[in-house]
Amino acid sequence: MAAELTKLLDIKYPIIQAPMFLVSNTAMVVEAMKCGIAGCIPALNYRTLDELRAAAKELKAAKPVGGAFGFNLIVNKSNVKYKGQLQVLCEAGCDFIITSLGSPEETINRAHKVGIKVFCDVVDLKYAKKVENLGADAVIAVNNEAGGHRGDMSPEHLIKELKTNCNIPIISAGGVGCKADIDKMLSYGAAGVSVGSPFIASVEANVTKEYKQACVDYGANDIVMTERISGTPCTVINTPYVQKIGTKATWLEKLLNKNRKLKKWVKMIRFKIGMNATKNAATKATYKTVWVAGPSIEYTNAILPVKDIIKKLID
Repeated sequence: MAAELTKLLDIKYPIIQAPMFLVSNTAMVVEAMKCGIAGCIPALNYRTLDELRAAAKELKAAKPVGGAFGFNLIVNKSNVKYKGQLQVLCEAGCDFIITSLGSPEETINRAHKVGIKVFCDVVDLKYAKKVENLGADAVIAVNNEAGGHRGDMSPEHLIKELKTNCNIPIISAGGVGCKADIDKMLSYGAAGVSVGSPFIASVEANVTKEYKQACVDYGANDIVMTERISGTPCTVINTPYVQKIGTKATWLEKLLNKNRKLKKWVKMIRFKIGMNATKNAATKATYKTVWVAGPSIEYTNAILPVKDIIKKLID
């Protein structure tokens, strides 16, 4: 499993435990690092900057040889905490930052000054070239098998197109649930992989047992796209509740989205409502089960410790 990502982050295996909203935490990343892979947490999983700073310090103290850790930053204007989060990470330190949903220019410039690498989420060649020209250290190629907000291209097509036209490492995100999937992504030219959904059903994840069990009970064919969370299509498990509320935007939302002045505000309101729904479903007992996951839960057969999930990925 030797690949470019192992050298880039000085880790044993070319795997990043992907940042997952509400799911990822320091306990998961510590176990990931012990097993020789990298772990990443969304900065938005922390309510305050002090909590984010404490998490970075905890991971820095726990980091073993052969492990690495990072944080995910939403870098567009919708994240009002972005500037403060970037400042905290540059002060506290981490191995890498993954940027999403916006221009990573400021993050790249500031992170590089303190020796932090920056990887950028991309879904196509156009944006990959933009971030490469800005100085990104690698791209996270989000394909159409990813969980949450995914791309439109197949893993093979996206990896090969980026590999042919870019001069920085391509880290594939989506469609990895076992070692054969990793081998496949590496054969396409990926420098490594980012794996998320298989870790939802981990002992260390701070989500409800019902959410974890759903990842065991449901499979790839039970993943559907919904517009009812953030206004942007997002993959969720097709529970009876999701079937009941439907996956398309309401007629009113569609109408308001046609108004250029109102579109931004409608999306912000939909995002707020959707995020509250997913948070409640992930952390509380509720019949409103909107559980985000990707098709790679197909390989999830039990709720296991992180170390055992990683063992399945590398054996």
